[in-house]
Amino acid sequence: MKYVSIIVLLMLSYWAVAVDTQQLATPEQQAIYESLTSELRCLVCQNQTIADSNAELAADLRRQVAEMLEQGKSKQDVINFMTERYGDFVLYKPPFKAKTSLLWLGPGLFLLFGVIAVLLVVRRKKMSSAGAIISSEKQKKISKLLEEGDGS
Repeated sequence: MKYVSIIVLLMLSYWAVAVDTQQLATPEQQAIYESLTSELRCLVCQNQTIADSNAELAADLRRQVAEMLEQGKSKQDVINFMTERYGDFVLYKPPFKAKTSLLWLGPGLFLLFGVIAVLLVVRRKKMSSAGAIISSEKQKKISKLLEEGDGS
């Protein structure tokens, strides 16, 4: 049983790594290719770049990027083509626009609301504990008055 689990783990580790065998003609093109594949999002996996993904669509996108670079297109031409075809979502780091403002501002807003909520809870707790001290002092005073008032 031990050997079977080791074999299964070794087989899974082989499939877990995306192997990109694409080699371009010049080192400059290769560097641009690697940069682009790490900037474009896999539309199937959604949280991986096309360089990291094993999905067929990612392989097709890598192939298309390589073909466009071999045709002499620039990095910006490839990015423009991909965003025209798939929208800003294909970019792993989308630009700040009106459409993507919630993506960029959302985490900060959630953090701000969380801090405000914590401050309000702490403030309310302090107010209620101060009220409890006052009420216990009042309770002692009432007890004292009741003891003295019984004597009449």
